[in-house]
Amino acid sequence: MSLPDTVLAGMRKTNGLFCSTVIRQRDMDALDRVYTPDAHILPPGADMIQGVAAIKSFWLQAITSLDVKDASLTTVSAESAGDTLVEIGRAELTLAGGQIIPVKYVVHWKRHDGAWKWHTDIWNMNQ
Repeated sequence: MSLPDTVLAGMRKTNGLFCSTVIRQRDMDALDRVYTPDAHILPPGADMIQGVAAIKSFWLQAITSLDVKDASLTTVSAESAGDTLVEIGRAELTLAGGQIIPVKYVVHWKRHDGAWKWHTDIWNMNQ
């Protein structure tokens, strides 16, 4: 990754916010600071979802139904694409019973309100 340290720090901050506040604390309002207002998510086996309100509903249902207790995100690669970024990464979701679900993802990042946020988010399980 040859991105400036400030950009990488911004990405780490947003990714950390998703794990620590959205997943661990189940605070869906924090998604306003993770996603751009007109963001899209492309969850596995489901239709595309657009807009933060709909994304909040999706994550609340997904986190509670799977009983996700923790998540970790690891950037494998990230590069600039004009005034945006593309990140490829790996994640691990930890469920209440201790089961760990490995995930791979791609996030298209945009700068919004002075922060790097997820604009398009697609992922799938390794299983």
